[in-house]
Amino acid sequence: MAIAAVGLGACDDKHPHPLPIDNALTADEIAAGRLTPEVMWKMSRAGSSSLSPDGKTLLYAQTDYNMAQNRGVTTIWVQDMASGAVTRLTDTASNNAAPKWSADGQKIYFLSDRSGSMQVWRMSAAGGDATQITGSGKSEGVPEVEGFGVSPDEKHIWWVQAVQTARRKSSDVYEDMPKSKARIYDDLMARHWNYWDEGSYRHIFIGELGKGLVTGGTDIMPDAQWDAPLAPYFDMAEIAWNNAGTMLAYTCKPLTGTQYAESTDSDIFVYVLESGLTQNICKPVNVNTGEPIVSDMAVMAGYDKYPVWSPDDTKIAFLSQRRAGNESDKARLFLYDCRTGDLQDLTEDFDYNAMNVVWDGNDLIYFIAPIEATHQICRIAPSVGEVEVVTRGDHDINAFSKAGDKIVAEMCTISMATEFFGIDPADGKLTQLSAINKPVYDNIKMGEVQKRWVKTTDGKQMLTWVILPPDFDPAKKYPTLLYCQGGPQSVVSQFWSYRWNFQLMAAQGYVVVAPNRRGLPSFGQEWLDQISGDYSGQNIRDYLSAIDDVAKEPWADETRMGCVGASYGGYSVYFLAGCHQKRFKAFISHCGIFNFESMYGQTEELFFINNDYGGPYWDESNKVAQRSYANSPHKFVEKWDTPILIITGEYDFRIPYTQSLEAFTAARVRGIPARLVEFENEAHQVFKPQNSLVWNREFFGWLDKYVK
Repeated sequence: MAIAAVGLGACDDKHPHPLPIDNALTADEIAAGRLTPEVMWKMSRAGSSSLSPDGKTLLYAQTDYNMAQNRGVTTIWVQDMASGAVTRLTDTASNNAAPKWSADGQKIYFLSDRSGSMQVWRMSAAGGDATQITGSGKSEGVPEVEGFGVSPDEKHIWWVQAVQTARRKSSDVYEDMPKSKARIYDDLMARHWNYWDEGSYRHIFIGELGKGLVTGGTDIMPDAQWDAPLAPYFDMAEIAWNNAGTMLAYTCKPLTGTQYAESTDSDIFVYVLESGLTQNICKPVNVNTGEPIVSDMAVMAGYDKYPVWSPDDTKIAFLSQRRAGNESDKARLFLYDCRTGDLQDLTEDFDYNAMNVVWDGNDLIYFIAPIEATHQICRIAPSVGEVEVVTRGDHDINAFSKAGDKIVAEMCTISMATEFFGIDPADGKLTQLSAINKPVYDNIKMGEVQKRWVKTTDGKQMLTWVILPPDFDPAKKYPTLLYCQGGPQSVVSQFWSYRWNFQLMAAQGYVVVAPNRRGLPSFGQEWLDQISGDYSGQNIRDYLSAIDDVAKEPWADETRMGCVGASYGGYSVYFLAGCHQKRFKAFISHCGIFNFESMYGQTEELFFINNDYGGPYWDESNKVAQRSYANSPHKFVEKWDTPILIITGEYDFRIPYTQSLEAFTAARVRGIPARLVEFENEAHQVFKPQNSLVWNREFFGWLDKYVK
């Protein structure tokens, strides 16, 4: 595949020292032929992609890391669909991300920090003539742009930036005390995910294009003490222009305080540029009386987000969850008629979630659905009302774009990081288009991935992935790991992870057992719902069914088994530590829930814990909640008898690091071999390159000591 580094006119002389990226495999790494953490961090990471309007060019972002400097850089690339030739449009002197085509395909809009802060820039489709769009000529001190969208007629642009709308810092409340360092709260949420609420929220701004730098703009949610898009992920796909460029649909949850912490009731709003008026399409209003329209369809009590306009702007497709407070309720594909206000559930008879919605003309909608631990492209004609599954196979299609009769998807498997694949809409046939990490796959062996159906204790069939070490020899016996998934409602699919990588574990000589236990999506809502209010029940038995089934194999050494997991998986580790009956030789828990009662008071999104525990610990009349608290892992520490490694991040406010401290204290007071690894600059996951290598060294060091 031809690679060119041309079109670098998008760069400037303000960054004379590009970040050096030389991630070629060493001779020793090639000779070993084994996936290691160091090799994994040399891999290039494909980012957001989109087809040009004429379908001839694929535009995408790519991130590469320099381990010595402990940072990465994101560059923008294009690939010619006919020849396969790829061209890098930006160099490594600055980060350039979130590339988007103009409606005519002649220009590319993107984010870049080359002027001192992240702002919107524009360049020609060939990569030259870079022009700054937002901020000022030199943007130090100017609010950073976190996301943007250009209207199809290129007359307007929306962008997201932080706005201070409340005073939380003591130095702001008491201006005569400028050196005071306190935060002051009268209500929840004091902190979220990995940051303290200091009164700054993401707002959407709209400005005019074509009149020089866009430096002002209209805040379409002035004074709001909530975010758009939704915290804590701030997914810019929750905001969308209509095709005429006259209206903007967006997602937010207009609540504050305890109500905000307990609710998932976000809605889709439509802002009209001409009038400046906003309409909530998820809570329709009678145009004659001004009263809310009350009907079953109008009760949209859960998350409503990801609006996508039909080409003729008469309809908006979006995703909706019916049940209040349940972030893992079925994501239904809904259709809103802009002319009548009617709402239609398109996937009422389809027992899977919908995501990544794309219109094909005005009468056909494509989307992605998780189906039996894979992610597939589906489509539906609203007039027909029956979902058709387009693609098949053991893979994860995580995003896609469509132009004419061409579809390009971002796809990965357990054995392959994201690459781009063409998809034939007629039969779903997949054709690999990119080979971003070909040097790695050409030199590094991957283990076989087996698809195994395991019978559970209640007579169900559970899909379990079993990943074997490279050069697997069935005559040998291998140490075996049970992987416990987080979420808890996150599918164990054909995902490639740079944090919990099954092939990386297998490459160190371990058989990996990864079950899709109860509580995971892609097997129907009943399978998914079972876990809520029953953390210590059937899904724990499912884990044991999976590992016991594989342990019967002659090549699985049942005397050398380990158990690992993060988040809810970390909770699973703690719970299994008290009931595993000598199955495991070592445990590893990353950011796990240890003490349900203290967790209720320490976490932030109360809707999650209210739904999954059943309610607060003080409600003695709530039998579901009381059963949950009675089965908190900390109440079974007297049965712990196995070495345990505990990992946490100081900025984890979802499952605060104090949970890990409690578990570590309990283990050591009981005399159990234990180690605590606490990352002072990480949150719920470990992202920074050197931290990741330390994490992996501790992870495999512990397993090698006690399991291998």
